[in-house]
Amino acid sequence: MDILLVASAFNSLSQRLYAELSDLGHRVDVVLASYGADPVRAAVHEIRPELIIAPLLKTALPEDVWRNHTCLIVHPGPPGDRGPSSLDWAIAEQAPRWGVTVLQAEAAMDAGPIWAADSFPVPPVGKSDLYRNEASDAAVAAVRTAVRRFAEGSHKPLTQTDESISVVWRDAFRQERRRIDWEHDDTATVLRRLRGADSQPGVLDELLGHEVFLHGGHPEDRLRGRPGELLAQRAGAVCRATRDGAVWIPELRPRKNSGDPAPFRRPAASVVDALTGGSTPRLPEATVPLALPADRRTWTDIRYRQHGDVGFLTFSFPGGAMSTDQCRRLLAAYQQALTVPTRVLVLGGTRDFFSNGIHLNVIEAAPDPAVESWRNLNAMDDLVEAVLRTTDRLVVAALGGNAAAGGTMLALAADRVWCRTGSVLNPHYRRMGLYGSEFWTYTLPRRVGQESAHRLITEALPVSAASARRLGLVDRVLPVPPARFAAETERLAAGLANAPDLDRHIADKTAALASDEGERLLTDHRQAELARMHAIFFDPQAPYHALRSAFVRKTPAGSPRPLATPAGDLR
Repeated sequence: MDILLVASAFNSLSQRLYAELSDLGHRVDVVLASYGADPVRAAVHEIRPELIIAPLLKTALPEDVWRNHTCLIVHPGPPGDRGPSSLDWAIAEQAPRWGVTVLQAEAAMDAGPIWAADSFPVPPVGKSDLYRNEASDAAVAAVRTAVRRFAEGSHKPLTQTDESISVVWRDAFRQERRRIDWEHDDTATVLRRLRGADSQPGVLDELLGHEVFLHGGHPEDRLRGRPGELLAQRAGAVCRATRDGAVWIPELRPRKNSGDPAPFRRPAASVVDALTGGSTPRLPEATVPLALPADRRTWTDIRYRQHGDVGFLTFSFPGGAMSTDQCRRLLAAYQQALTVPTRVLVLGGTRDFFSNGIHLNVIEAAPDPAVESWRNLNAMDDLVEAVLRTTDRLVVAALGGNAAAGGTMLALAADRVWCRTGSVLNPHYRRMGLYGSEFWTYTLPRRVGQESAHRLITEALPVSAASARRLGLVDRVLPVPPARFAAETERLAAGLANAPDLDRHIADKTAALASDEGERLLTDHRQAELARMHAIFFDPQAPYHALRSAFVRKTPAGSPRPLATPAGDLR
């Protein structure tokens, strides 16, 4: 069928639905409702879709569109749930299970006939993680069912007046409900409120005399202090005391009226420094070992553990973005992991994002974004090159979630790439007006061939896990729920380490690298890519700067039709 996706943003769920519906043979296009009703009407008039699906809407569909076309709304709540903040309520009320409902658009919000629904467990994770994983799995399953039923033509959707449907209206989850009482709230309550707003909208609070939004929360097992007091920093996060413990907050976002010229999310410690202007003593660094003892219940963004002949280097950065500091710390951890005599080294292996490449928010907040872009990219290249030059063991990139741009190329530097069924890969850079680096001119053709590499990098479309496997971008797709990905990765890695032909595979990769460098040195790939990127970074008129700023500040840029020719024709 011809299907039009109408969304407020081409986000993780919209991209996954685009990729997986395309895999099924449907012709799918996308229009962004954030540009207003007229572009939506124009897209409907041009495409004349048989079906319209809205996976993420912050505004209502135009009435003339939903009255004249079948429009299915993907609502992140179980049948009968209504309101704009469903996942927020699920986390706040500690629901053990939640659901996704695909319903037909009508005048009243979330009140239309139900075409399909699916349910999912609610683990103790942040809202954005839950949305990209368990909720996304349920949404895709429900949409596929709804599309099949619509195509068959005989299905009669269930009206919400049916006695089996219990209708519950839930108001918007406003900041008054999110507010933390540091004197009286226990750690569990604080964590629940932080996790319920980790990506958007954050928890509005006051810190050192400034209004800021708190993003993300993790428990701390040892540090203690006066409730609300900042105790320490680690890996860019800050630790804050609660009534009965403490929590780690990875990111802060200054309120727009705070006077901070960069009112967007970035590592918490850097925001504290910016808000105080160095007028308060620097928070002490609470260091922990890379191989954290099993009995420690504290947060750190990079960890190493060993199980038999397999080493696991896990990392988790908010939003998947990797700043200069994060790249350098991960490289140091990788180099330390190589000193341990293992036969297999697994990178990643946790749920949610693998990596999305350089950290655009940190770059945008820098005194000179061009200089910081250059520093960040070189740090990313250093990390990727270290993986490419590892010849004494097999390296596995385990993607529990999505990867994009340089993060995809980091994965492709490994010898094996495994990803979860729901992962989406974006092996391109052009939507940010960039040529790309991270050795993509070597790793991408090595994986998929020159022709497919050119198509992926120029078309700049999201790729489903299944398509990535068919193309050769990944070696194995793991059909497991998010909570099972780490255990399944560990099982498969143990099998790889015990394979009788492992030594031959290691010898083959060493020989292949030597042969490839006989034709063209890795340093030549790097220098040629960096020359193109340097020209973009240090050209004030390059589209990259406007696109980066719009992305970071959540303002519209480019076309309301994101699948049109991407900005920056860099062929």
